[in-house]
Amino acid sequence: MPATGPDFISLQVRDLDASQAFYERYLGLARTPAGPSHAVVFETKPIAFALRDIVPGTDPASGDHPGAGVAIWLHATDVQVIHDALAADGHTIVADPFDGPFGRTFTFADPDGYRITLHDRA
Repeated sequence: MPATGPDFISLQVRDLDASQAFYERYLGLARTPAGPSHAVVFETKPIAFALRDIVPGTDPASGDHPGAGVAIWLHATDVQVIHDALAADGHTIVADPFDGPFGRTFTFADPDGYRITLHDRA
């Protein structure tokens, strides 16, 4: 039986409360009541997105940045507004906004250094 596609994405973070606040404030994500105490699961569709405490024995800072080699893209309805809010508050913008095949697109670094790309074409 083949895999049917991605179903869950979870990032390991140093400060769960700070990362939760970041994703709620800048991306407008809302926490679901589901999930264990060591994680925050957001109400995202079609793929669940979560943050969790770092798994013992894991060092996300061991490479250039956490998740190096993995591309995480999230759809957003107003990419430019999110970019402007992040930039205004001094967060790292990895790739400035541009218009391409996935609509308005840009990449930022979250509080742990994960590179997250937002785009507005569904």
